[in-house]
Amino acid sequence: MEMVASAAHTRDNSSVTAALERRLLIWIATRLPGCVTSDHLSALGLASMAIAGLTFAAFRVTPPWAAAGVIVALAGNWFGDSLDGTLARVRQQQRPRYGFYVDHIIDLAGTTMLVLGLAASDLMHPIVALGVLVGFLLATSESYLATHAVGVFRMSFLGCGPTELRLLLIAGALRAAHSPSVELFSGAPIRLFDIGGVAATLGLSVAFAAAAIRNTRTLYLAEPVPVRVDERRAA
Repeated sequence: MEMVASAAHTRDNSSVTAALERRLLIWIATRLPGCVTSDHLSALGLASMAIAGLTFAAFRVTPPWAAAGVIVALAGNWFGDSLDGTLARVRQQQRPRYGFYVDHIIDLAGTTMLVLGLAASDLMHPIVALGVLVGFLLATSESYLATHAVGVFRMSFLGCGPTELRLLLIAGALRAAHSPSVELFSGAPIRLFDIGGVAATLGLSVAFAAAAIRNTRTLYLAEPVPVRVDERRAA
């Protein structure tokens, strides 16, 4: 099996908050003390995601305090996960392959813990949570493959990226602390996070399919079927 390791790729983040977030992260990175490293921030991002999962699970016991914990944990995750790479670039201490690998291992582990917390919270049906996790794993796996094969790492879809998803989770947690269900069209109450989970699963599935079709076509056109040697001689 031939393996080619390459970290050269273009980051494509066209989310709604991307431009503002980029300026804010650079401003913070230039003011962090030297004792804070990118590895510290990455660890903070992972630990915060684990806490977010635990605080979602705590909705069964104390919804108001659980909602407050979710907000703090997701804020900590944003700070660590979004700032680690920016800090490395500002200080010119990039380790492209290490950073790419560790960052996305943390994303996979952190999101799994978050979804498990939602499944245990009684805010979201476990089957819906499973659908969200499968959709996430499909979409992220495709993006990692595309980064290697096409050289573009897409971080958002239809203007929605990681920061927007965190904001939606915070809004959902605040709403669920008051009431976890909503009534649609004067019907029976439906859990808010079930609605959001189904929408997220559909969105992730569409993002996966669209990216797979686009990148397959791009690679097909970039690498036409080679003409065999005997066919070239016959011509």
